[in-house]
Amino acid sequence: MAVVMSMGGVLNVVDGIFVGHFIGSDALAAVSLAFPVAMVLSALTTLTGGGMSSLMARYLGAGDRGAAGRIFAETHGLVLAISVGLVVLWAVVGAALVDSMAAGNPKVAGLAQDYLQIMILGAPAQLMLGVHADALRNEGRAGLIAALSVLVNLFNIGANGLGIVVLGLGISGSALGTVAAQALGLALVIGVRGHSKGLLPLSVLRARNWLGAWSQIIRLGLPLCLSFIGIAMVASVVIVSLRLSAGTDYNALVAAYGVVTRLLGFAFLPQMAIALATQSITGNNAGAGRTDRARAALRLALGAAFLWCLPVVLAGVFAGTTLGSWFSDDPAVIDAVAEILRPMMLFYAASGPVLVLALYVHALGQPGRTAALTLVKPWLLTPLLILALSIGFGVSEMWLAFPMADAIILMLAVMIGRNVLHTAGTRAAHAEEGA
Repeated sequence: MAVVMSMGGVLNVVDGIFVGHFIGSDALAAVSLAFPVAMVLSALTTLTGGGMSSLMARYLGAGDRGAAGRIFAETHGLVLAISVGLVVLWAVVGAALVDSMAAGNPKVAGLAQDYLQIMILGAPAQLMLGVHADALRNEGRAGLIAALSVLVNLFNIGANGLGIVVLGLGISGSALGTVAAQALGLALVIGVRGHSKGLLPLSVLRARNWLGAWSQIIRLGLPLCLSFIGIAMVASVVIVSLRLSAGTDYNALVAAYGVVTRLLGFAFLPQMAIALATQSITGNNAGAGRTDRARAALRLALGAAFLWCLPVVLAGVFAGTTLGSWFSDDPAVIDAVAEILRPMMLFYAASGPVLVLALYVHALGQPGRTAALTLVKPWLLTPLLILALSIGFGVSEMWLAFPMADAIILMLAVMIGRNVLHTAGTRAAHAEEGA
């Protein structure tokens, strides 16, 4: 899981290197401005695919293929409606939004608009690919989806390199390569469905109405996409704070922050793989009454996540300048990457274990505690701390908002973890006494 999920992180890192070295720091800043919108697109992909999956998996498990096909078709209708809404919204407010975030730099604004326009127009491919991939996973083809994920991401890296380095299309080459890879992935999953008799046939899309159940799909998918929107919110708050406080250093700091988000995005995916594996193991063992095995899995996963985060911290603290030089030749951008990473790493080693604990309690059927561990930081703590520190102390101290939020969540995680483990231990002791 870590290898497959990390392919998306590798793509972001390599694409950032292409953009920074072959186009320039202005293009890197433009992609950074586009990051919140890209995260919203990912959130919408999770919203539709995740909401459909909750219903579709249960229908398939009950043997009701007709209802599963109906939900599959209705999700296609929702995807098209969202896609049209995105295009209309972009046409109305897109240019003004990008201009305001570019802080009066017409070159950066133009590059960001070129990039986002292609991504918005290509959104149907991204959303449809998410729906079809989730459907195949629900139908027992997870291994196939993993293999296709690696293939599509490798194609994406090659297509971005072709567009940027060989054809000289600039930042548009990055966007076109991404959309082309998503279109290829969609064609492959449709081809698999069309040639496999064990899957829902494509004919259900013609036979079923595409309207209906949209609200149910959205309601079920919404919790899955909130964390992505939270990441987009944090990025937007950072950009706004830099816009207000950075002055002439704005472009370099935005470009550097974009580099940092790519690096930390790559570091996050193996943590998520460990946490998802913990969720599956915990759910199976807790359902079987083996809380001892569930707790043993938690201890192992906490250690594994910490061991992954530790070298990330060391790299961020001691190799920030080297990491920045991977993406840019601009000394201002390189120095800013190091200056941002050092404070952000203060409590970063706790982030992996906290995520593991969050999905552990989720597997135990405790969504409130899961939300406290996963949503409070991006939706409340980090944005408020960023604004307070940037207004009160300036840009140089703003990055302390991230370790401060990590420290607060760590304290909350310790309280939740002690309570959960104490409760589980008590129940196990009572079960032994009863036996």
